[in-house]
Amino acid sequence: MGRIFIVYMMASMKNGTLYTGVTGNPAGRIWQHKTHAFPQSFTARHKVERLVWYEVHADPLAAIQREKRIKEWQREWKIRLITEMNPDWRDLSAEVMQV
Repeated sequence: MGRIFIVYMMASMKNGTLYTGVTGNPAGRIWQHKTHAFPQSFTARHKVERLVWYEVHADPLAAIQREKRIKEWQREWKIRLITEMNPDWRDLSAEVMQV
């Protein structure tokens, strides 16, 4: 399998502050969020540390396009997307490390 890209959403808690991103290095990027590698970042300031939704893509342009679309969505739509995949809003970080 070639390189993969993920579009993902992180949350501070169930129904909390949300962050949507895209990366070609899932393990490294999730680690950056969890350790507040960038202390002044939005996710660090809002304690957004829980990976609650992700989607795998083989094509980086498709992943970026999907991220941009989701960022334009209403909050309710994002919450519905998360809940469909992850009803308990568990931290899915360990799953992504396996991707």
